[in-house]
Amino acid sequence: MLVAFRAITYSTLFVAFLLIYRPGRVLSWSGISRPPLIEWPQIIGMTIGTTGALIAAWCIFTFARTGSGTPAPFDPPRRLVILGPYRFVRNPMYIGAALALAGAALFYESLSLLTYSCVFLLGSHVFVVSYEEPALQRTFGPEYEQYQRRVRRWCPHMRAPR
Repeated sequence: MLVAFRAITYSTLFVAFLLIYRPGRVLSWSGISRPPLIEWPQIIGMTIGTTGALIAAWCIFTFARTGSGTPAPFDPPRRLVILGPYRFVRNPMYIGAALALAGAALFYESLSLLTYSCVFLLGSHVFVVSYEEPALQRTFGPEYEQYQRRVRRWCPHMRAPR
């Protein structure tokens, strides 16, 4: 129970800052406000954003349940998490967050928010390659190496993983 509470708390802080506060600032700086009508771009944006949010939530609960830890680097999982969305790609939480941001960019029809989404994804990639993967390698060794060989970093295999 404590693990789930920590995972939800840390994830809420992450979401609040990087996926709500910062995008809100980007929209404010660019002078964009909520569209007066909900039309197809907004409906598609909400669908993409919701899909991304659901993927991220699935990741958070998988971390707590399976890994006995959180997605936060300072409170990592005790076991390697390779179930749930992690069966398909190694970084589904970042993908979910980027989809949520891209959905918001489409909802607001905002090029500046789409740019922020791309910067977020690029920053995530740099963080994954420079910090996360080496830390996972040190912590989980051969188990993580086998997982790396089986599951791609960003793009899922077209066939179901074993």
